[in-house]
Amino acid sequence: MIFCVEDDDNIRELVIYTLETTGLEARGFADGTAFMEALAFDTPELVLLDIMLPGEDGLEILKKLKNSSKTKDIPVIMVTAKGSEYDKVVGLDSGADDYVTKPFGMMELISRIKAVLRRSGKQQDKTKLSVGGISLDTKKHEVKVDGEQVVLTLKEFELLEKLMRNQGIVLTRDQLLTEIWGYDFDGETRTVDVHIRTLRQKLGEQGSLVKTVRGVGYRIGGEA
Repeated sequence: MIFCVEDDDNIRELVIYTLETTGLEARGFADGTAFMEALAFDTPELVLLDIMLPGEDGLEILKKLKNSSKTKDIPVIMVTAKGSEYDKVVGLDSGADDYVTKPFGMMELISRIKAVLRRSGKQQDKTKLSVGGISLDTKKHEVKVDGEQVVLTLKEFELLEKLMRNQGIVLTRDQLLTEIWGYDFDGETRTVDVHIRTLRQKLGEQGSLVKTVRGVGYRIGGEA
């Protein structure tokens, strides 16, 4: 569970929606009072904390978290419009694990969250992934569709794994090409399109879960 403390309703709802579409549980709070009340009953894996909040500001809330034996180990990412070097230093020196400046991209925020969770030991890379009727086991290097095993090439497997680990997030062709084929690959982005096409064919009816985002790239799952 991730707690998002943000007084801007639009930003808070967008962050929560994005977190949930990528498989992360999330709750939102418009101020520090509601957030602290919730902490009495539930301990989140991570907190996204705005600095400029009504009433008690984010830095004061951060100090309270770090001074309590119950909450001092909860990772905190400051999310704020205050982007000067001084503000970042104050936030990090006060115990924040990362600092994201508004405006920010949702993909960047998700990546930052996953990085902080990995560093804190709150999240281990899953060896078993599932989206719809597709299941993937990295240890067995096995993919099943509706319970039936499907044989994929190495690159098709890596491509599917990358998409499934970023469920609901659009990955660009260049990003996929670089991360799967490597920085020194001489091919072109059409290579990705070809592999996506054969991957969909092998996944059968579940291949429709792999969505094309025109002019950008691909994602698996999420809204149609």
